[in-house]
Amino acid sequence: MKRKICVVTGTRAEYGLLSNVMKLFQEDSEFELQIIATGMHLSYEFGLTYQQIEEDGFQVNEKVEMLLSADTSTGVVKSMGLATIGFADAYERLNPELIIILGDRFEMLAAAQTALIMQIPIAHIHGGECTFGAYDDAIRHSITKMATWHFTSTEGHRNRVIQLGEFPERVFNVGAIGIDHTLQLNLMDRSTIYKELTINEDKPFFLITYHPETNGDFIGINILLEALASYQYDYHFVFTKSNADNGGREINEQLQKYVFANKENAQLYDSLGQRRYLSAVKAATLVIGNSSSGLIEVPYLKTPTINCGERQKGRERPASVIDCDLSIESIKFAIDYALSNEIAYEEIFGNGLTANKIYEQLKGISNYKVQKEFYDL
Repeated sequence: MKRKICVVTGTRAEYGLLSNVMKLFQEDSEFELQIIATGMHLSYEFGLTYQQIEEDGFQVNEKVEMLLSADTSTGVVKSMGLATIGFADAYERLNPELIIILGDRFEMLAAAQTALIMQIPIAHIHGGECTFGAYDDAIRHSITKMATWHFTSTEGHRNRVIQLGEFPERVFNVGAIGIDHTLQLNLMDRSTIYKELTINEDKPFFLITYHPETNGDFIGINILLEALASYQYDYHFVFTKSNADNGGREINEQLQKYVFANKENAQLYDSLGQRRYLSAVKAATLVIGNSSSGLIEVPYLKTPTINCGERQKGRERPASVIDCDLSIESIKFAIDYALSNEIAYEEIFGNGLTANKIYEQLKGISNYKVQKEFYDL
């Protein structure tokens, strides 16, 4: 009888990270891969990216509708309530032996708490990290306490998961899963990605992704756009949309207005997809914003990152990440520094074999459901 492994995914970026693990289980005759798509995957506003999952040859077994049109804190909480109901029904129909969850978003909190109560073991990827500028930080640690098996991106993160009371023999440092695609994908060359983005190859570009600081205010995007104004004649701006956190839609509205007023040198994408995004990273002069990819994957492609504000505060980062405050002066100083100085690059998140390590560990476990106790240091 095949062992049922269920992967839950709610965003374009998260699916891109998980897809290699999904392929390994799909190709193994001992396993039945189950996929639940939720969150932004099912939203027309965010590009209906569940279709990309299907185009890649996977079957989406369940779709858990959850997103409300509001991105207020009340709307997000109500979305989580809808998700919890939807996951309960989906888990009951699928009856998985193990749930695989990546990260720290509110969709994953709903997925995890439902699995906890239904006594389905959880394998959690990217635990032990800190991001003080977002409530994702608390969500990530909460999922750690609900999960049984843990796959971290650095030894420091592994130690933090153990510090949270998890048994060391169930916590594995496997590296950051995003590095797999970064190093293994056949990326487009510079000329091809410029054509894909429909921009003039003679003009360099900044790649920009900005998400809300959910532990703070949402005015950062306006400050960032004001800072970028000094560079609009020399550089093209390629924006990707913010996510569905509190204030995400407000940010996207500001971006749409900006791009409409600056059509000659700015574009906004719902989603670039994994290959186009990483190809754009490699070709870009700078990556700017506050996405985790700027700290994890981007340095492996030898592109400087300008990390704005506090959303990623507390996360480990290599030397090529230049932090700045959410002020016009600080952002411009960081950009000018990156443009005029030689940047040192470090590879601190593994060697690009993370998916295989996760697969081999989970394949070797005979019983996913073990009694959880608190591990005292």
